[in-house]
Amino acid sequence: MALKNILNFFSPKDKTFFPLFEQATNKLTKLSETLHEAVNASKGDRDAYYKKVDELAESIENISHKMNIELSKNFITPFDREDIHALMSTIDDVSSNLQEASNRIRMYQVEKITKSIRKITEINLEACHHISKSVKDLKDMKNFKAVFDSVKKINKLDRKSDSVFEKAVADIFENETDVKNIIKYKEVLASLDKATDKCKSVARVLEAVAVKHS
Repeated sequence: MALKNILNFFSPKDKTFFPLFEQATNKLTKLSETLHEAVNASKGDRDAYYKKVDELAESIENISHKMNIELSKNFITPFDREDIHALMSTIDDVSSNLQEASNRIRMYQVEKITKSIRKITEINLEACHHISKSVKDLKDMKNFKAVFDSVKKINKLDRKSDSVFEKAVADIFENETDVKNIIKYKEVLASLDKATDKCKSVARVLEAVAVKHS
């Protein structure tokens, strides 16, 4: 048995950090799903979804705070402390940008939800599913191939989001004459695309952890 496997065998099982990561990523997936449902709902039904987005974002922020407290209290961690902090921070960043997009749709009173907005919320939902899956795959610090596969899929989704965003913005400037609408749609799309960028940041941390321990 290799030395790394021997050390892993005798290392105590983590009962603190991965449960928090799983809570955060489950809520992140639910948040992205809720926002996607919001932009596909009728105008009168959207407020309930926006409120749920706020609640989920607050829960993730609280988990991030709890994670920082646990890092200060626990000497033994499942992987490097700076990577734990980076992973939780980037997950929180995804949540914050999705919440920002939700708030902008509500604040700017965007009544007509475009296909591009719906598409990028769908992309974010898929990326968040992969984040949640890769955290579960990372849990036993063995299934690194699955983590790498999820990272590739998240990176591909980020490129897809960039393409949708760029085309949507070009269409807005070409076809929209109302300056207020140009600002509204560009700001909403930018927040959504930035959320996908943050999903890619999560993927980078996951990949770095997998590389270190594989």
